[in-house]
Amino acid sequence: MVNSPGLIVHINALLPSLSPAEQRVARMVVADPADAAGHTITHLATAAETSEATVIRFCRSVGIAGYPQLRIRLAAEAAEAATRGRFTDDRVACGEIPPDADLARIVATIAFNEARAVEETAAQLDLTACERVVDAVDAAGRIEVYGIGSSGCAALDLQQKLHRIGRSVAYQPDPEAALVATALLAPGDVAIGISHSGASAGVLDVLTQARQRGAVTVALTNFPRSPIADVADLVLTTATRETTYRAGALAGRLAQLMVVDCLFVGVAVRNRKRAGQALVAADEATATLRAPGARGKTR
Repeated sequence: MVNSPGLIVHINALLPSLSPAEQRVARMVVADPADAAGHTITHLATAAETSEATVIRFCRSVGIAGYPQLRIRLAAEAAEAATRGRFTDDRVACGEIPPDADLARIVATIAFNEARAVEETAAQLDLTACERVVDAVDAAGRIEVYGIGSSGCAALDLQQKLHRIGRSVAYQPDPEAALVATALLAPGDVAIGISHSGASAGVLDVLTQARQRGAVTVALTNFPRSPIADVADLVLTTATRETTYRAGALAGRLAQLMVVDCLFVGVAVRNRKRAGQALVAADEATATLRAPGARGKTR
């Protein structure tokens, strides 16, 4: 089952895969859905400096039959956003942080947009794909996790969580070491690549090699038509939007961590007794590293 994402979330996810002219249409639609819903196809095409035929191609590229259907979807989404926005400062909701913003505005904007990233990621997450990833990880003899830069934080978090419940899992931050590790994978093993853009060359290389070795390949990305999605057997997506100072990438990391937690808990629930015993053993092993009276507190 695939949860139905909001139209704006869906368009943002497909933006990199659109033609330059279609991207201009997309950005106008995303910037102000209510305004776009109120105009004719001629007006939108003119404003986007393109043709009516391009607007129709854009509709089809994002899975909508035509411009009338697009206007209906945009109007519905704008109405829903307006209902939510009654209690939210529009300047905060747009995610933009102006040069003169005070700390209160910065905190409110980042908090709102990170919370929205988690909510929208959960709303559009492919639950069938998640279940299949949990199945694959649960059955795997060996699991390799890859991620570079900020996505490496989510990769390391997944490795540590799965390791604490007794799974054989490794995270290789170095691209060369990752390729060496991937060369040793076998059918039934799992390779999980995490990349917000989906275009990280290092992650793409290791997933490509993992597939050649017969391992189950999993991609976690913000863009479902990105290069790593093409070499993955299973694709999970986050739903974040780029904003000032790359706040979208910051929110993307939080959304990745949410998906990581879902996978971890899914695997742990499948093996409740074994996972519980492993967590107790890990807790006891590190007990001497914690202050007196803090036993049982691992965070």
